[in-house]
Amino acid sequence: MALNKMKDSTSDDTERVTVGYVKGILQPTPTCDSWDQIWNFQAKTDDLLISTYPKAGTTWTQEIVDLIQNEGDIGKSQRAPTHIRFPFIEWIMPSIGSGLEQANDMPSPRTLKTHLPFHLLPPSFLEKNCKIIYVARNPKDNMVSYYHFHRMNKALPAPGTWEEYFESFLTGKVCWGSWYDHVKGWWKAKDQHNILYLFYEDMKKVRSCAI
Repeated sequence: MALNKMKDSTSDDTERVTVGYVKGILQPTPTCDSWDQIWNFQAKTDDLLISTYPKAGTTWTQEIVDLIQNEGDIGKSQRAPTHIRFPFIEWIMPSIGSGLEQANDMPSPRTLKTHLPFHLLPPSFLEKNCKIIYVARNPKDNMVSYYHFHRMNKALPAPGTWEEYFESFLTGKVCWGSWYDHVKGWWKAKDQHNILYLFYEDMKKVRSCAI
C-alpha cells in the first residue's frame, strides 16, 4: 500500500511523530507500517470492542465497562493502568509497545479499544459478531479536547495554532480522519451489526442524575 508520509510543519521544538495515510485516513507512521497485521487481526467471539473518535469519552467508557465486568469492585479495576487492561489495537509506541501484540497475548474474554472509522475496522470483528460499544461526542467539545490532546501528546502531530487546527479538523486532516465521517459511518452500521451506539452527552446526563 502506498503511504504518503509527511512531517508535521509546526514550530514545536519537540520531535513529533510522522504521519501517513491508510486508505485516505491520516494515521501515525507506525500504524501505517503495521497496517496489514492490524487489518488481519483475528477477533474472538467473546471480544468486546470499545470504539470512539479520539477524545469522545473513551477512557470513561472503558472504566465503566471494567467496573460492570467486575461487579463494581474498584480494587479489581485498579489492577493495572488503562492501556494495559484495554489493548489499543492500532496503536504502536516504543514506550508502551504494540496494542496488537498485547491483544494477541491477552486471554479471553478481552476488552479492546479502537479509534478506527468503521470502514477500517478489521473484518474479523464483524465476522465473529463481536459486541461493540461506540460513543459519539458533539463536535465542538470533541474538537477542543482533541486540540489540547494534540498539544500535550508528543505521539501525535503538533496541532499548530487553534485557527490552523480548526481548519484541519473541519476538513478531516487529523489522525483518524473526519469526525463527521467517523460518527456517520458507525451510525449507519449500528443496525446491521452488534453495535451499541451511545452519546457522550447522554452518559453525562445519567451520571448527573445518579449523583
